[in-house]
Amino acid sequence: MPEITTEFLFEIALEVPVLALGETPYGERRVARFEGGTFEGPKLRGIVLPGGGGWMLLRRDGVLDIEVRIVLKTDDEQMIYMHWKGFRHGPKEIIDRLNRGEAVDPSSYYFRTTPYLETSSEKYSWLNRICSVATGSRVGDRRGFSVYQVL
Repeated sequence: MPEITTEFLFEIALEVPVLALGETPYGERRVARFEGGTFEGPKLRGIVLPGGGGWMLLRRDGVLDIEVRIVLKTDDEQMIYMHWKGFRHGPKEIIDRLNRGEAVDPSSYYFRTTPYLETSSEKYSWLNRICSVATGSRVGDRRGFSVYQVL
């Protein structure tokens, strides 16, 4: 089996106010509506359109289970649908600091996602045929991800 390698695709910065719905039978439910953001990498760059959403469940084992759906608009006016599932967890004191909006070194907690991209653009059609992974970070209402293509 060949070794799995990755290639950097882009950095994405998101503006994400989160609404906490409280404790449900499954855990603490949170919902986010994305206000916008930007993305930039060697092969594509642009903005995140307002209106995407995120659905999160803080499970009883302390893992934040995340599902997100957004639309990217490239600087050459092409649309890309992006969705992912992911997990964030770490030591309680680190997660508590994150939840207070403090800046925390991203290497001190686990925040990984599996983004998928979909587009009708011929120029970016290669995105329809790749798998990707991302590492995440959080400061206040801003989320950042480094997205990599799995080769």
